[in-house]
Amino acid sequence: MLIYLHGFNSSPESRKAQLLASRMQASALAAQLACPQLPHRPSRAIAVIEEEMAKHAGETITFIGSSLGGFYATWLAEKHDAKAVLINPAINPQAGLRALASTQQNLYTGERYELTEEHFEEWARLVPPRIMPARYLLLVETGDEVLDYREALERYRGCQQVVVEGGDHTLRTFPEHIPRILAFAGLGADEKPSPTST
Repeated sequence: MLIYLHGFNSSPESRKAQLLASRMQASALAAQLACPQLPHRPSRAIAVIEEEMAKHAGETITFIGSSLGGFYATWLAEKHDAKAVLINPAINPQAGLRALASTQQNLYTGERYELTEEHFEEWARLVPPRIMPARYLLLVETGDEVLDYREALERYRGCQQVVVEGGDHTLRTFPEHIPRILAFAGLGADEKPSPTST
């Protein structure tokens, strides 16, 4: 079972979520994907994800998190002894998003809200003291204009890492990595391993 966690001010309607859903539907794996809409408050987002997990009790769950979703995926993977695929993940949103402390609007749902100190405090509480490298597959592009990909390489040292030159924060090469993602989650064979793997 894959649970896709979208990024900051995003939704299940995002490009990557839709591409993954389409590919899994074409492979008769549609029932093996969930993509909940995450609330802006970190504590509530975690609660929603864990509610989704409860619907699939007894199944092996792999998280796939993009940007802020990667941050949540890390916390959940460590808490629940699960695996996670991380796409250009946020490392310290409690610091990196402070410059955006003001009125925000979700790009897809149109919801408006205030990004406040409570958000930063909640994110700070979601940083695991340590991570187990074997849980993770990290996918980054060096052209990420939002986050420094080198911070992800350091944070997830020892994990499976795929580093692609160029690109941007959306991970332009995402479609190429879907077979590898499904194989990592135990849902398919990785027919064409990426030569950029490290």
